[in-house]
Amino acid sequence: MRIPPRITRLGAVSALASTLLLGGTAVAATPATPAVATARSAVAASSYATAAYGKAVHIQDVGKICYSRLPSQAHDTLDLIAQGGPYPYPKDGTVFDNREGVLPAHDTGYYHEYTVKTPGSPDRGARRIVTGRQANEDYYTADHYKSFDLVDRGC
Repeated sequence: MRIPPRITRLGAVSALASTLLLGGTAVAATPATPAVATARSAVAASSYATAAYGKAVHIQDVGKICYSRLPSQAHDTLDLIAQGGPYPYPKDGTVFDNREGVLPAHDTGYYHEYTVKTPGSPDRGARRIVTGRQANEDYYTADHYKSFDLVDRGC
């Protein structure tokens, strides 16, 4: 069984990011450390990021979608993810490399992908949920990674 690593792993990498973005001394941080939150805000405020393969991507290319507007099959997939499986396809739960560079850049292993069943499709179809390590960091794609929408559970 594959479970997405939703636990924030902070340490040398986040300390370095905080130092580079905010200046100051690099200190290992915990999720409650304000410097880390500020560093994340600074990254989010930037309109551009560098994808894993060095490609500049426009973060605003990631849209939002209300949870209630997702197809019912996406709800089923999100429920399976919350339960930790079992998943219907062998590739579900595997690392998503973000080769397209549409999602914000992170280290390999940050994202994992899951199939959203497409009724009538003879294969896995094009729909996926891609999860990040943060709680409720779920992205939906209906076009096989060409575009993504962050699932907004508040609407």
